Amino acid sequence: MIMKRTISLTALALAAAALSACGGSSSTNSGSGNGSPKDTVSLASVSGVGKVLVTAKGFALYSPVQEKSGTIRCTGSCTSIWVPLTTTGTPTGPSDVNLGTVMRPDGKTQVTFNGKPLYRFAPDRSPKSVGGNDVSDQFDGKSFTWRVASPGKTAPSSGGGGSSYGY
Repeated sequence: MIMKRTISLTALALAAAALSACGGSSSTNSGSGNGSPKDTVSLASVSGVGKVLVTAKGFALYSPVQEKSGTIRCTGSCTSIWVPLTTTGTPTGPSDVNLGTVMRPDGKTQVTFNGKPLYRFAPDRSPKSVGGNDVSDQFDGKSFTWRVASPGKTAPSSGGGGSSYGY
């Protein structure tokens, strides 16, 4: 059975505003999870999903299927929901995680995993939440399908499988 979830624009706007106020739009090198405390990206086991990439604060990271080889399609209003993981230096993480960077259209440096840009899902309220896994949405006429970033296979999250949002 495919579960559909809806979320109001007002709730998402409030979540994005709260995230911005907390400085959640960029990465700092003070981490938690598997890896060094100074890593930009770590690995964490999420019950029912598997091992996923997380921010320094333990929040799951995602990448849209449509962004490949450093292409950035999530801009403008998309970044209020899908917050780019940015850095001012070289991203760090566990040795078996292939991290890099790509320049965003706004001039910021975004962290990539296997060449795909990484984002945090603003509605994820706590570390190790994966509410954005398998979400499909649209911004400015561009369609996206989001997957939690992982060095291995993951199962669909119980709340996110097949979700569709209209922003």
